[in-house]
Amino acid sequence: MTKLKIITVCGFGLGSSMLLKMKVEEVLKKYDIVATVETSDVGSAPSLTCDVIFTSYELGEKMKNQTQTPIAMVKNFMDTNEIEEAGIDIIKRLLD
Repeated sequence: MTKLKIITVCGFGLGSSMLLKMKVEEVLKKYDIVATVETSDVGSAPSLTCDVIFTSYELGEKMKNQTQTPIAMVKNFMDTNEIEEAGIDIIKRLLD
């Protein structure tokens, strides 16, 4: 079984990325997907090895030219449905 590594990103890698991490984990649990989810700051994230990055649109736009890693961008870090819509197709493709 492939174990994915997912990174959630905010400006400093402390506050909202931790909230986003918990919400991403909820989505993964819903689909019985095994993954490691870690947090990072926007400056470090593009150089980290991972399968998917979850972040805001603003930070995603900043990072998209700095990494080959797929980026799932969301507006509301509290909205599990939005997080699922943004990232589940990316995650499922990686698992196929």
